[in-house]
Amino acid sequence: MAVGEVRPGYELWRPNREKAESITTKFVLVLLLAATAAIAALVTITGFSLLTGGSGMGIICMIFAGLYAFFAFLVLRWNRGILPVAAALSMILAIFCAVGADSWFARDKAGFDEGLIPSPLIGLLVLILLALQLIIVAVALYAFNQNWHVEEERPIGSGEDYGAGAHPEDGAPLPA
Repeated sequence: MAVGEVRPGYELWRPNREKAESITTKFVLVLLLAATAAIAALVTITGFSLLTGGSGMGIICMIFAGLYAFFAFLVLRWNRGILPVAAALSMILAIFCAVGADSWFARDKAGFDEGLIPSPLIGLLVLILLALQLIIVAVALYAFNQNWHVEEERPIGSGEDYGAGAHPEDGAPLPA
């Protein structure tokens, strides 16, 4: 039998994806990743004229916003492989936020250009983004340890949750 094929009369079952803990972790992580994408896009759009200075940081911020939206989509589909990637990029983005947040508050003086919203507000959004990144690192690594990828074969119709309704080999009912 080839890898990935299921024997006739059997179905693949992913028991760890049915646990309330895994579902909650997935929901929280998708919410955090989507919030990161939204805030990164907001910072990019409102401060783009200030970010496009010779470094092209505006383009990098747009890429980060798009990546986090894509990560949220993948986590929503139970893709466990993206979790360490999201944690690693969150750490990099946290470093960018920690280094750059102060400069947004320093622009609150005469002679500096303004973005679409006041620079201190963009600085506050960057600090919120920093906090989100640290939370994402912790939640993504916690989710990685929940083993969403574990698959088992079970007879079709043998149970709904964790084998509920299934009977052991000797035909005796399972204890309640």
